Amino acid sequence: MEREDGAIRIARRDVIKASGALVGGLALGAPALGAQAPAASIDELDRQSFPGFRSLEIETAPGVSIHTLVGGQGPPVLLLHGAPQSHLSWAKVAVELARDYTVVATDLRGYGWSSKPDGGEDHVNYSKRTMANDQVTVMQTLGFERFDLLGHDRGGRVGRRLALDHPDRVRKLSVLDIVPAHYLYAHTTRAFAEAYVHWFIFIRPAPFGENFISRTGMFKGGGDEASIYEDPAAIHAMCEDYRASAGIDIGNDEADLAAKRFVRCPLRVLWGDRAPMGRLYDVLGIWQMEATSATGRAMPGGHSFHVENPEDTYAELKAFLDA
Repeated sequence: MEREDGAIRIARRDVIKASGALVGGLALGAPALGAQAPAASIDELDRQSFPGFRSLEIETAPGVSIHTLVGGQGPPVLLLHGAPQSHLSWAKVAVELARDYTVVATDLRGYGWSSKPDGGEDHVNYSKRTMANDQVTVMQTLGFERFDLLGHDRGGRVGRRLALDHPDRVRKLSVLDIVPAHYLYAHTTRAFAEAYVHWFIFIRPAPFGENFISRTGMFKGGGDEASIYEDPAAIHAMCEDYRASAGIDIGNDEADLAAKRFVRCPLRVLWGDRAPMGRLYDVLGIWQMEATSATGRAMPGGHSFHVENPEDTYAELKAFLDA
């Protein structure tokens, strides 16, 4: 969830009010992690949203399974979603890509209908390295050793890490409406903090972020994924993802930068022309410092332009994959 536009909005007055209440000593204890999100309707949602796809639960680590949709025929393409979304956000693009590709759409660990383990020491279970390894296991289980990867928001961050750690796996990579988190934290400005205030709330030690989400109901009305955030385990998992991005992930990134490890596959960078990321940063220029071959452009729409404008997004991504 890296925007102000789209289905989920955060009013700054609500942020200030809720933050003040929490700082003032009203924070409750850490939420219980045992509950699982209601999943009774996911089979029907998958049938409606991904006609012709099959649904799988693929174990990637002890106690961790990844909800996975597979459809189509042709070269494999992995689709990774953002926060607080799920595989459902890719549905319209995925169905079109499945005409020419074998499309795999998953829920990242901690999101959607995948497992939501505890964060572990230093939030390691939600490091982008750990989350990327889940996706490698998913693709290996399906018989795909090499594949294309399209990642939006947090999914783009996982995709970047996967391409760095497993360069032999990724043929082409596209990231949607992000720049690397280590760059953002190293170049924090007031404008960034105002546009992405939730980053700084979610990285606070538990249960600050968890209670903020629960008390403000900030995900209500956010689409089919909204019911997931009635589950304390899902709320905690997303906060752990953000905490990992501000900690263990930065350490991994610094090691790559020191060793001059870059994304070496063709990289296509896209961002919404109405989203804060493109307004605040030279998105393509930043990625060109991170990759050996990066091209890109703005797309019509906000942060989740692939949801708002699936036709143009499909055409753009298919042209990239086919080239």
